[in-house]
Amino acid sequence: MFELTFLNFIIIAGFGFCIGIMGSVLGIGGGAFMVPFFVLLFKIPIHNAIAVSLIAIVALSSTVASVNVEKGLANMRLGVILEMLMVIGSITGALIVMGLDEGFVRMVFGFVLFPMSILMFMKTRKASRKKDEEIDCSTEEFKETLSCMFYDPSITKDVKYSVKNIFPASLISFFGGSLAGLLGIGGGIVQVPLMNLICKVPMKAAAATSNFMIGVSACASAFIFFRRGFVINELAGVIVIGVVFGALTGLRVLRKSKSHKIQMLFAALLFMAGIKMLMKSF
Repeated sequence: MFELTFLNFIIIAGFGFCIGIMGSVLGIGGGAFMVPFFVLLFKIPIHNAIAVSLIAIVALSSTVASVNVEKGLANMRLGVILEMLMVIGSITGALIVMGLDEGFVRMVFGFVLFPMSILMFMKTRKASRKKDEEIDCSTEEFKETLSCMFYDPSITKDVKYSVKNIFPASLISFFGGSLAGLLGIGGGIVQVPLMNLICKVPMKAAAATSNFMIGVSACASAFIFFRRGFVINELAGVIVIGVVFGALTGLRVLRKSKSHKIQMLFAALLFMAGIKMLMKSF
């Protein structure tokens, strides 16, 4: 059984702080790191670890999303559309988590992450040599679609973009939600490359929109785990403290960071997460 000592408090809160920074910058919940951390270091049962991870993801999203929406970074219309199928997938994943072979799901997840990481890295290399595409924001087509614009202080200008391929993206969003409920992750590790590679959303906007989305899907899954009594209150309280302070720090980092650097960091993260998932599947 988990015992909250002073040393455990410092370790967990410090870890949560790091997760908060990473999550707010990259648009992920950090569940892929929190669950192994709880299981391996504190010997927490897997279902309890997933439950606490989902609570922390809700806290992270709540902290970051409101600021990103206010500053125009998050694409609310795109987020709501992708969120509908993501929530359905999240609830489905949480309901079948005890009956499905988790090793098989991890193996599939790992194989999916590898091509995503390569595509994102290649897209970053191309973007560094490509001039920005000029988009006319005054047209009716721009106003009536999911297209959006935001101010990027790192390059001191407005960034305009048009959203592409919304139908296939919605279907893949269901897959991301299923993984969120099944593995205790926020789903951002699928949603961010989905929006960036398929919907052609800039990296900063993709991360901000993902932070808005993952809280809703994680909340849907967390409710099911909470009803079943899997949430360890002391552990959840400490990790949330660290995550909230880390998220507030990460927001400042996000505003000053270059999009292509965030993209390269995320590609490396996808590659490492894919290796970890494959190793844990065998």
